[in-house]
Amino acid sequence: MRAWQVERRKRTRHLIELGGLVVKAGIVELTNDDRAIIYGALLWIAAKLQSHEGEHARDLWVAKGTQAFNAERHDKREGQRP
Repeated sequence: MRAWQVERRKRTRHLIELGGLVVKAGIVELTNDDRAIIYGALLWIAAKLQSHEGEHARDLWVAKGTQAFNAERHDKREGQRP
């Protein structure tokens, strides 16, 4: 496989994973798949991260995301037990 093909597949996988997070967070359903709302929200997040409150927002969001990932892992483990 050529180098550009490998890079393209990596990029495609990365984009799919990011889209999966949007779905996983419930954003698609909550917005009725309205791309303008989703894009506007993402722009708001970007602006917040660039503001003087960016560090605080980053800390809050990483904690919330980590907590959600950990809860999901815990739920999956609980569901796999006999």
